[in-house]
Amino acid sequence: MPELPEVETIRRNLESHIVDKQITAVDIFLPRLVKWPSADEFRARVLKKKINRLERKGKYLLLRLQGDITLIIHLRMTGQLYIAEAGHVTDRFERIRLHLDSEEVLVYSDARTLGTWYVMPDHELGRVHGLESLGPEPLSEPFTVSYLAAIFRSRTGKIKSLLLNQELIGGLGNIYADESLALAGIYPERPANSLNSDELEALHQAINTVISQALQNAGTTFRDYRNGYRQEGHNQHHLRVYGRKGQACPICGSTIVRIETAGRGTHYCPQCQH
Repeated sequence: MPELPEVETIRRNLESHIVDKQITAVDIFLPRLVKWPSADEFRARVLKKKINRLERKGKYLLLRLQGDITLIIHLRMTGQLYIAEAGHVTDRFERIRLHLDSEEVLVYSDARTLGTWYVMPDHELGRVHGLESLGPEPLSEPFTVSYLAAIFRSRTGKIKSLLLNQELIGGLGNIYADESLALAGIYPERPANSLNSDELEALHQAINTVISQALQNAGTTFRDYRNGYRQEGHNQHHLRVYGRKGQACPICGSTIVRIETAGRGTHYCPQCQH
C-alpha cells in the first residue's frame, strides 16, 4: 500500500497540473469504487467544478473543489493516480477518469480495485472512516519525542504494531515502520513501554530520517506504486531491511530475518536490533 512518501510524491507531481483547472467530464468505469454518493451523483457534484487545492492527509488525497466540497481518494493496495494527455491513455486497469479544461486527464488505475473515492461537503468529512482520526504525521510539528513518549508510556503492545496504528501516527506503514526500527536499532516485537529515553529519541529521529529519504527518492516501488507521472520510485534501492529476507544487513553483515507481527510481514536484523 502506498504510504506517506508515495502519496505525497503523487500530490507534488499532480499539483501544478490540476490546481485551478476545471473538471469538464467524468468517466467512471467501475462505479463501486465510488463509496459516496452514488456514481451518478458523484459525477454531477464534481462536473464543472474548479480544483482549488490538492492536499494530503495521511494516506488520503484531498481535492478541494469549488463550492466547499472535497473529493477524497484512498489508493489502498494497488491504486495509481497520474496525469496524462487526453487521447494518450493505454491502461487496462483504468477505473476512473477526470477530464480537465487543460486538455489533460487525471487517471485512476487500480488492478485489485480496492481503492475508495468520495465527494462530500467539507463539513461532512468526518463521515469518511479514518480520515479525521489520524494521528500526527512524521516531519510535522506535533510529532515530537514527547508525543512518542506519551503514546508509548502506558502501552504494552508490540512497538511495530503501534507504529502502524494510524490513530497514533498518520501515514506510516509497513515499509517505513520496519526501516525506522532498523535505523533506530529496536527489535520490532518489544513492548512499546519498554523503550527508554535514548531509544525514544533514536526512534523519533529514525522515523523522520526514513520518511525524508523516501520523499527524496520519490517513494518505494516493488510492484504497483507509480508516481503522478506513472513512473517508479527509487527508494527500493536504499532500504536497509524491508524486503531483504536472507540478505546481509548493510551494517553488520548478519542475515536479515522475516517474521509475522500482528499479521504483517516484518523484517529486521537480529544482531543490530534489540
